[in-house]
Amino acid sequence: MQYAVILTGGKQYKVAEGDEIFVEKLAGEAGEKITFDQVIAVADDNGIKAGADLKASVEGEIVKQGKNKKIVVFKMKAKKGYRRTNGHRQPYTRVRITGIKG
Repeated sequence: MQYAVILTGGKQYKVAEGDEIFVEKLAGEAGEKITFDQVIAVADDNGIKAGADLKASVEGEIVKQGKNKKIVVFKMKAKKGYRRTNGHRQPYTRVRITGIKG
């Protein structure tokens, strides 16, 4: 089984062909092809290849653009009538990995 470790959005993801991952929002619409050039390591039946001289890329297809679940912060002070709710939804892109080259 072949897999790769890619870097996107400041995070590292271990991916194999056919995987669907959620990454920080990328430019593009659903159905568009995308290439990840920042590949940290590639592993296959022969072993692991890594390092600065690694010439590899991972190809994928954008499945969906959206927002993650809402993160809610709730503050309260007992017996004082103080209640505050804050929320945030981080935009994401869902990507299906179609191939690993290298």
